[in-house]
Amino acid sequence: MKKTILALALIATASTAYARDNIVSVGSSTVFPFSTIAAEKFKQNSGTNVIIESTGTGGGMKMFCAGVGVEHPDMTGASRAMKDKEAVNCAANGVEFEEVIIGYDGITVSNSISAERVNFTKEQLFIAVTDTSKKKWSDIDPSLPNYPISIMLPPPTSGTRDAFVELVMHSACKKAGMDTKSAECNNVREDGAVIIMGENDNLLVEKLVTDDKMFGVFGFSFMDNNRDKVQGSMIEGVAPEFESIADGSYKVSRPLFVYYKTAHMGVIPGLAEFKDFYTNMVADVDGPIVAAGLIPLQ
Repeated sequence: MKKTILALALIATASTAYARDNIVSVGSSTVFPFSTIAAEKFKQNSGTNVIIESTGTGGGMKMFCAGVGVEHPDMTGASRAMKDKEAVNCAANGVEFEEVIIGYDGITVSNSISAERVNFTKEQLFIAVTDTSKKKWSDIDPSLPNYPISIMLPPPTSGTRDAFVELVMHSACKKAGMDTKSAECNNVREDGAVIIMGENDNLLVEKLVTDDKMFGVFGFSFMDNNRDKVQGSMIEGVAPEFESIADGSYKVSRPLFVYYKTAHMGVIPGLAEFKDFYTNMVADVDGPIVAAGLIPLQ
């Protein structure tokens, strides 16, 4: 708390000459396009510039929780809830925040539209990313494609990766009676079948287009905006679609968040106004953010 008060005092005494004249947001590559749409509309309406950086959820949390003051971001997008250790880091650096759920997104296991559409179970996907004895998909189940397992996953800093581990791997482990804290339920194989990519979802799509025997894990909204190139696999008989995520029948879905630094409200010009503007935009079921693939809160 002392760090917060000191940082606020430094900003306040320097007045507008010290404070930034723009808003800085970091975080999830999944939330990035939604925040970008809101930022563009907000600038058109208010003239205030909102800088949106795609750093990944984990990277964004690290930057967000590093401290208070104009050298630190004002907000961060996240494709999972803040972890306990991140909240501890925020508290240690005097960062108080407000958590806002902006909507929902599904995790897709996508491939090229030129390839066959596959129906996976969570257990089959778990085996594919962990069991080095399974070289082909058909080694897991004869109903799956008879070609080598090749699947791209986001890096460990990604909220999408965290969601895949929780919603797919941990779900399969629980069904098998395994301890979800065990290494087997959290680590992926390292024999080349699983390829760890960066935070650039566009690169994943490019690779899927050039290799119709490869799969990639990313958010529904990104798949939805690239339907001319990729398709989402069915998970346990349900395809990732707006309706199936909204009604809960597609079981690999998660909430999306934006975290705002409370100490920056009323200090960074336009931040409080942008928060309200963004919140109203994601609630507009006929608006551009929902059209871009965000599943609105019901």
